[in-house]
Amino acid sequence: MPNPGERILHHLSAVQSERQRRDTAPALQERVLALKTYQQRRFARTYADLLATRRYRAVARFFLDELYGPKDFAERDAQFARVVPALTRLFPRDVLATVEALAALHALSESLDSTMAQALPSAEVDGAAYLSAWQACGRRADRERQVALTVEIGEALDVLTRRLLLRQSLRMMRAPARAAGMASLQSFLETGFDTFHAMGGADEFLGTVRTRELALMAALFDAAAVTPGTPARQCALGQLP
Repeated sequence: MPNPGERILHHLSAVQSERQRRDTAPALQERVLALKTYQQRRFARTYADLLATRRYRAVARFFLDELYGPKDFAERDAQFARVVPALTRLFPRDVLATVEALAALHALSESLDSTMAQALPSAEVDGAAYLSAWQACGRRADRERQVALTVEIGEALDVLTRRLLLRQSLRMMRAPARAAGMASLQSFLETGFDTFHAMGGADEFLGTVRTRELALMAALFDAAAVTPGTPARQCALGQLP
């Protein structure tokens, strides 16, 4: 049975495979980028109220930029892969479980994005095109897992960031990480820790994310949503930019 380090590397390898496949198909790459940009807009629309609050602005922005956006994470992933052996030796089991969940979410999201992008008629993404591609992609169980992993990671970070020693250790790694060429990974970890710590409890935020994402999922999967003029279609498109 694979150990946590092997499972993390397996997920990162899956992400790299998706990147390589897109590199050989420029049209797919263009559509994936357009899709990711649209999904970032969708997240900003769905959580505009949270982005406008002092308490949740930073953590919502973290989700928007680090989990939903079109940013190229290749450098961070390569740094991540290099430190996996050290992580498995030095960090406790619950930290490794969080890292594994993050890697699994990353791999799953990239796979779903590729499948959806293949169903897009062009790189011009609007609500109708997104809805059609979503239903063509299907994979409802994977969508549900995507939401579950997102919430699981948030809950774990909420717990981990309360450990003063862990946060101090992370800060002490700043200079060594930069010297070792790990600045991108270090920045991601510190930002995640600091935003969750500053929020002062993640239950309400994560509950809102779970509720809204599952409601959106239900609307987009509704079979009647593809039929023009139906209430189901109006409901689905009303939740999209």
